[in-house]
Amino acid sequence: MREGSTRLSRQFNTRRHFKAFTFLLCSIWITPYAIAEDNQALTIRFDAPASDWEREGLPIGNGAMGAVVIGELQRDILQFNEKTLWTGGPGAKGGYDFGLPDKPQVKALKKVQQHFEKESALSPDDAAAALGRKITGYGDYQSFGHLEFDFKAPKDATDYRRELDLNNAMVRVSYSDEGVRYTREYFASYPDQLIAVRLSADQPGKITVSTGVGVHDNRTIKQTFDQYGLVINGELNDNGLQYQTRVAVRHQGGDIRRDESDHRIHISNADEVVLMLTAGTNYRQAYPQYRGEHPDAVLASRIKAVATLDWQKLLARHQQDYHGLFNRVALNIGQQMPDVATPVLLANYPANNSAAANRALEALYFQFGRYLLIASSRAGSLPANLQGVWNHSATPPWNADYHVNINLQMNYWLADVTNLSETNVPLFDFIDSLIEPGQVSAKKLVGAKGWTLFLNTNIWGFTGVIQWPTAFWQPEAGAWLAQHYWDHYRFTGDEAFLKNRAWPAIKGAAEFWLDALVKDKRDGLLVVSPSYSPEHGDFTVASAMSQQIVFDVLRNARDAASIVGDKSFANKANSTLEKLDPGLRIGSWGQLQEWKEDLDDPENKHRHISHLFALHPGNQINIATEPQYLEAAKVSLNARGDGGTGWAQAWKINMWARLHDGNRAHKVLSEQLQQSTLPNLWDNHPPFQIDGNFGATAGIAEMLLQSHNQELHILPALPASWPQGSVQGLKARGNLTIDLAWQENRLQHMTMVAGSSGKLQLRLASPGDYTLSEVEGGKKITLNNHNNVLEFNAEQGKSYRLTANKD
Repeated sequence: MREGSTRLSRQFNTRRHFKAFTFLLCSIWITPYAIAEDNQALTIRFDAPASDWEREGLPIGNGAMGAVVIGELQRDILQFNEKTLWTGGPGAKGGYDFGLPDKPQVKALKKVQQHFEKESALSPDDAAAALGRKITGYGDYQSFGHLEFDFKAPKDATDYRRELDLNNAMVRVSYSDEGVRYTREYFASYPDQLIAVRLSADQPGKITVSTGVGVHDNRTIKQTFDQYGLVINGELNDNGLQYQTRVAVRHQGGDIRRDESDHRIHISNADEVVLMLTAGTNYRQAYPQYRGEHPDAVLASRIKAVATLDWQKLLARHQQDYHGLFNRVALNIGQQMPDVATPVLLANYPANNSAAANRALEALYFQFGRYLLIASSRAGSLPANLQGVWNHSATPPWNADYHVNINLQMNYWLADVTNLSETNVPLFDFIDSLIEPGQVSAKKLVGAKGWTLFLNTNIWGFTGVIQWPTAFWQPEAGAWLAQHYWDHYRFTGDEAFLKNRAWPAIKGAAEFWLDALVKDKRDGLLVVSPSYSPEHGDFTVASAMSQQIVFDVLRNARDAASIVGDKSFANKANSTLEKLDPGLRIGSWGQLQEWKEDLDDPENKHRHISHLFALHPGNQINIATEPQYLEAAKVSLNARGDGGTGWAQAWKINMWARLHDGNRAHKVLSEQLQQSTLPNLWDNHPPFQIDGNFGATAGIAEMLLQSHNQELHILPALPASWPQGSVQGLKARGNLTIDLAWQENRLQHMTMVAGSSGKLQLRLASPGDYTLSEVEGGKKITLNNHNNVLEFNAEQGKSYRLTANKD
């Protein structure tokens, strides 16, 4: 059976045999909310099937696979993905060249650099003509297919509910018809690498369904049956990538029939039906061919392994794994979830909700970001892309790829601080796989050692350039990606990770810039040339973002080299840092300059705030030693305004948190929820792009805890709208796990578990008002107060409690 995207789109707008549960917003506004049960506080709820995949679908995922629940009553589909199903790359019909020319283009680069010896600027179009390339065989992330369900037409369906339970990583659809309560349950299991579905009712013999799999028409398809259910094999027409899907079907009671004519499975009058779906391709993350074995053996073994497991055992394995990650962090900001559907809660935010209901939405949004990262980034899979793992199109926006000029990086800002360090593994695997092709790019495009890439990449090792004039040239991308290795080390203190995993990537990214920097004849400083501040203005020399990212990677490399024992490289990096233009200048109206020349327009409202990289995610600007740059960053951020796309607003939440303005950070969060959030809480660029979800979650954590400047800053940006609350399980650099609680916007107590030994520095608003003691035994710790920073020596494995003194 072949199924095209037109059918997918049509299905999402179908309504049959469903008594509509529409609501009038005006009535909601004047009617007091009932309060939801506590277990509903972390639930995204709809009272109708999804009419639109992007706006109303509910996502599940296990890292490698994802699915979106629509929940139609008669003809339903479960659209699903597996991250390695991509067009393009090696074998693509139009060819594939990794974004690189046949011959080195170093001469073209030198020509552009020589231009800047005479002129101060070069237009993006001219730069792209000189250095850009037409893209060939880049490819797109694909929808794998959709699991179809045809049910009996309900006669009078009522009490419909479709909900994503974040506490248990499960979607449920339920409704009543003719006195029977029907339930559908969905989850994506990481331990068993499959998507599981259960259809049940509260009366026996009530489940009658026909099921099969449909796919887009850009591939071959062969469908067969095996002892467990349906097996679908095929190849993408574009590149010959082999794929397979297996669907095992079990039932209790009733009858089952397999139809060879349409490759569907028909079940009638069952008590319960369980379906288990798994999928894969012959992709292998290995340059330059990216091909491995056919997935048949692996997928067959997955299905066989769960063939005798009942639903409860499958569910228990899934939840034990998920709870081990998700339950590490709890956030209480005084929220109280009302008993309404999430779209109503969102539509009434903030003016027509109670303050407690608004806080419930904010807390839900925070935890939704954590849920999405767990669902789209687990070891053994590719990292979360522009849409995480979810995509229903053959031609998704921006290819649903990996943009490395902020988007991929933003996806992982929350990983360590919200205690999900394991989700970094796919990111590090992916970056490692880019080093070898990135070395080719460094040599061919720049004539430098080391490795790098530019604006964007795919799963096929694309490290070259494209022709998008205002975005194509960002050779700093490799250095920015390398920051994640160093930051992960700072959070964990894992020296084995630093030496064996992180150091080669960090060193190679730094080596590139040791070779690629040039001397600015105006002042003798080392600069990036050409340099571009995304995604506006002209090409220049030494734009602020370029210099700040290079500063970041060289400083991190110097410090890492000292730890791993590479003194020669540490000295070389330090020597270069001393000659480097740092990219920090205060301009004529008090702003932090975006370019080396004072060109900033105070009326410019561009969504990018690239020149503030040194504030976040960098830490070049230190509040204690360089307050003047902090003030200049504030001037620039104020001038740009609080608007922008979803990801841009998320970045600004983090920026205002770093500036210790909790009310402004909360204002931007509020506007992101109002302007850039879809009814299912996915971030809306528009269209749906997941980075805004991840960035906002990181920003909320940044409002409560900061540790980037060698000290632990407690409640640095607490907004007035969260006067009391608590958070458990956040992580801080220095290998600390933090629980804290506050009342009347003042810290009451904090518990720190030290994963490593060393000096700790605590920054508090009123440090003299607190007492520190060991949790076990209650021994008081002497604190040294230096300019509102408390210092003490922590011992690995010990827990410490900081308590506010009584008035």
